[in-house]
Amino acid sequence: MINVVLASSLRLINLSGQMSLAHGGMMTIGAYTSTLLVMKLGLSSWAALPLAGLAAAFVASLVGFPFVRLKGIYFSIVTIFFSEMVVLTAQQWQGLTGGSTGIFNIPRPNPIDIPRILTIAFSSKGDFYYLALVLMLISLLILYAVENSRIGLTFQGIQQTDSLAESVGINTIGYKVLAFSIGSFFAGITGGFYSHYISAISPDAFSFLFTIYILVYMTVGGEKRFIGPILGAVVLTLLPEFLRPLKAFVPFFFAAVLIAVIFFMPEGMAGLPERTKRGIEKLLKRKTIPPTPTLPLKGGGRGRRRPEPP
Repeated sequence: MINVVLASSLRLINLSGQMSLAHGGMMTIGAYTSTLLVMKLGLSSWAALPLAGLAAAFVASLVGFPFVRLKGIYFSIVTIFFSEMVVLTAQQWQGLTGGSTGIFNIPRPNPIDIPRILTIAFSSKGDFYYLALVLMLISLLILYAVENSRIGLTFQGIQQTDSLAESVGINTIGYKVLAFSIGSFFAGITGGFYSHYISAISPDAFSFLFTIYILVYMTVGGEKRFIGPILGAVVLTLLPEFLRPLKAFVPFFFAAVLIAVIFFMPEGMAGLPERTKRGIEKLLKRKTIPPTPTLPLKGGGRGRRRPEPP
């Protein structure tokens, strides 16, 4: 469920024509923000989680305004360096983040107690399962609403041709920063949830490889459709569980799946039903259309096809 939220929020950024590789850094910001607010300031975890997302969104806006003018691979490179800067800052700021060791014994979320109705103490994995489920459903509803709103349509217009969108009065820079900030907001909330679930956080918890996995989830599932990242995250999260004896080869497995999808199914897993339907229709069409008769030529050869009567 964490991977579903991350892949879907990364797709929202991609809708504006920007490929961000900063999700690992944004999760780190959210995880440390939520942890420090709870442990240092005594804030409730339910207040710390949205603040963790807002902290990641605020940092994304600061990074976005000067660099969002970059396009394609150049913006991706900048986001990679940003993620590494976040990790280095957390490693060196020992008084606040604990340095390379990180922070341990992070409190669990505050219990939910509704008299005679519901009591959740977050003392078991089952409690966290339902919390993650609610977090995922709310995140997907918000992302779906944004994508199908006027803002989401503007994102898609900028992705297709930002120069044309700018010529009709759209502030393309502002919308790109907005998409980057919204996607980072959900990455920050997810990082905060993860820290309270694991009860520990370190600077390298969300490495660059972790960010690449999120990108693979989105690409394999299909970035053109909303359900694409959901499918990619679910399938590619469950498959490695069956490959645990070959855990060292999981990166190679991901690479093989990504290459196969790029070459043979560019629309991703989300386009598989439509591709299958087209294949069946072509097959049925070939079987129903009779072959056109041909006229014999002198010498026993085959001639032109006989024209069909009107």
